[in-house]
Amino acid sequence: MHVTVMLTRHSRRRGALFLAGALFALSGPLGNPAAAARAPLAASAVPAAEGADPIDFAVVVDQSESLADEDLARETEAAALLSQGEISERSRAAVIGFGSSEKPGQSPVREVCPLTVVDAAGRRRLSDCVKQLARRDRDRVGPGTDFPAAIRQAVARLTENTDGTDGTDGTDGTDGTDGADSAGNTDSTGNTGGSDGGAGSGVAGPGNTKTPKVIFLLTDGRLDVADSPEYGADPASRRANGEKRLEEELARAREAGVQIWPLGFGDEIDRAALAAMADGGYRGACSDVPGSVPRMRVVADSAGIDKALQETFAAARCARVSEGTVGKPPADLYVTIPPIATDGSLTVSKHDPKVRVTYYDPQERKVPTHGDFDGSAFEVSGEDGPVEALRVKNPLPGRWRVHVEAPEGHRDREVAVRAIWQGRLSSAVLLDPVAPRPGQEAVVEVRMQTRRGVVISDPRQLAGVTVDARLSGAGFTPVSVRLADDGKAPDRKAGDVRFTGTFTVPSGATGDLEIVTEMAAPGVTSDRRPFHTAVTEGTPLLSAQVSVERVTVHPGDTVRGFLDITNDDGAPHTLRLGLGDERGGTGGQGGPGAAKAAGAPGSVPAIAPATVVAKPGPATRAEFTLTLPPDTPLGELGGLLTVVDTTRGDRVLDTSFLDVLVEARPTWWDLWWAYVVGGALVLLAAAAVAGVRLAARRRRQDLAGVRIELLKDGRLLDTLTVRTGQSAGGEFLFSVEEPRGAAPTLRRARGAGAAHRLRRTGSGELQFRPHRGREAPIRAGEPVEVEECEVVVRDGSSPGRSRLRPRTRIPWPGGRTTPGPRTAPGVDPAAPDPTTTTTAPGGGWDPDF
Repeated sequence: MHVTVMLTRHSRRRGALFLAGALFALSGPLGNPAAAARAPLAASAVPAAEGADPIDFAVVVDQSESLADEDLARETEAAALLSQGEISERSRAAVIGFGSSEKPGQSPVREVCPLTVVDAAGRRRLSDCVKQLARRDRDRVGPGTDFPAAIRQAVARLTENTDGTDGTDGTDGTDGTDGADSAGNTDSTGNTGGSDGGAGSGVAGPGNTKTPKVIFLLTDGRLDVADSPEYGADPASRRANGEKRLEEELARAREAGVQIWPLGFGDEIDRAALAAMADGGYRGACSDVPGSVPRMRVVADSAGIDKALQETFAAARCARVSEGTVGKPPADLYVTIPPIATDGSLTVSKHDPKVRVTYYDPQERKVPTHGDFDGSAFEVSGEDGPVEALRVKNPLPGRWRVHVEAPEGHRDREVAVRAIWQGRLSSAVLLDPVAPRPGQEAVVEVRMQTRRGVVISDPRQLAGVTVDARLSGAGFTPVSVRLADDGKAPDRKAGDVRFTGTFTVPSGATGDLEIVTEMAAPGVTSDRRPFHTAVTEGTPLLSAQVSVERVTVHPGDTVRGFLDITNDDGAPHTLRLGLGDERGGTGGQGGPGAAKAAGAPGSVPAIAPATVVAKPGPATRAEFTLTLPPDTPLGELGGLLTVVDTTRGDRVLDTSFLDVLVEARPTWWDLWWAYVVGGALVLLAAAAVAGVRLAARRRRQDLAGVRIELLKDGRLLDTLTVRTGQSAGGEFLFSVEEPRGAAPTLRRARGAGAAHRLRRTGSGELQFRPHRGREAPIRAGEPVEVEECEVVVRDGSSPGRSRLRPRTRIPWPGGRTTPGPRTAPGVDPAAPDPTTTTTAPGGGWDPDF
């Protein structure tokens, strides 16, 4: 795919931000629940040829005079995003600035970066050469907006045959990349002559005609060649000729197979002109997915340009964008990569080169910035620039953490992380019967998996997918059929991401057959590798059917399989069992074998025995085992099990999917959690019962409501009621006080020094221990002698307790009554005093409260 990005502008502040957003889109981010931990691999994770499909693209930047210096600086920073997020190291990119030609010596275009391979070294060169955009030279580039010249220059670069041996670096300040001037080629309408200098080894070799070519045209203005004399003698004729020249350049782009994706923002956009540019270029697409055909897009202002440009870029190269989080350093930012992704880039828009970035995979492991780790290949760029990107092949799916740090004074700008990704899936094809007869109906079934061997089992990951199969061979015209996952025959189950359809093999078919499946979904491409088989004439003398137990296992476990053989040939045949693509496509695509060949993590399950001798005679069954390696990815086991007849040139006898689910080996908690939880519940129940019993015991021991009466000669002197909270542990201490000249009283004691103790046992029995005495049971209502007095305990919890007699203040010998007035002279102290007062039970004065 070839891509050119073009920026024009007629308002002061929007052009730079627009290009910034455009290029940020190009450098866009990458986006994929994770498996069990795997050991780091020493080998390369995946050869370049197995990565994402390449594109050729150019970014064309408007340098018209409407751009302020600040806007131009933002454009330059945005252009640095050009190569950072591109997911294929085989892609090529160019950067072109443009304005107009209005006086001698001026050129409408200025190529600051030649077409350069976007590998590690090429991304560094592109990051350097794009800085030339900040050096605007009005003696060489005019202030207008010459769309025709810009498109012509971009098309020329994307279609030229450059051998990478001519010319200078293009980044050394000699402006060897100035396509309009240094090539000595220009009339000022942008007609470009010979090559303007390569980039040494950085310039791509001869372009691949199958690689898509794309121009991104970014602008916030409209065509402006009113002051360009090459277009005519006066402004009116120049505008007319400019529009005509634009139509000619669009036709040239269409003929050369170059797509044009116009992107604009602001109020001065000529929407009709942008739509005409999109329609005027090549109308091809990277897939049949809606939205992948060139179209015009406009956003209100520069605030939305980043998202719009990344989405546009992703649509043009059949990728998708995952939005991440933003934050000021120091911060942890997050972005999610789905399981379906096989190639992508994490882009970090830092703005400030002082910001430092550390990357962590979904298993919270710090990943290297260069090299291979756990089946993934990593390559970072832009560490010393405003934009940094980590390109990842075979990314671990899940939520990635991006930690950003910055020194004091460099923490005031928000940092954003995004991901641009693509899923390049391999297909496993099952044909039943595997070798059909001419005129026979055959069922074809397809499932998809990533290079990591992860089988796609969630239909949401392939939303909007279409799957087609094409049957070709000798003796008939190719036949195509649309496959479905709708649960309607012959599809067995809807939503299991196994796409099924039916072929009728043409009656004229002879010899070999080839089936190629093609899948189209947003952000997803398929490998289109063929499945080979051959037609069968008559009833075969040798037949075999292979099957594997449908079980759930763990990495490192063994699965049993069975091979049912019928040999009526009269001679023995040697059959070989294999996984994946053992014959360059004959055994089906994908599978662990194919994954291993591509360098994906995980080794192939071992088959034992791998060969079986089919002896002549009645039907027999042979048993074999599949031993999974310890690093087998979790989920459905990928691959296609194939049995071939080596005696007949590896003729395929049967194939079968591995309907085996791989789960993580259970942890200690997984094995024993039920017992732990059960034991905890038993302990909790026992604790609850003990707590209830303890509470009941405490309630039985509680003395609250018990009244202690002090009597002398059968007369009530005082009472003391135990209140709630005063009998901790079922014990209450009290003393008998004898104030001088007053009747004895009861008082609650704070310590055990000279106190009497009343206690209730757990069974509810009352125990009384007088000071300096022994503890003994006491019955409620029965008096006990204490210090020349008697104590009677009235238990408030006793159901038949008696009502207390009114308390009477009794004269005390040698003094006043308590607590009433003194005894009148000549009155017998022992006789009842008609002037004393009474109180209700317990209503007397309690000196303790």
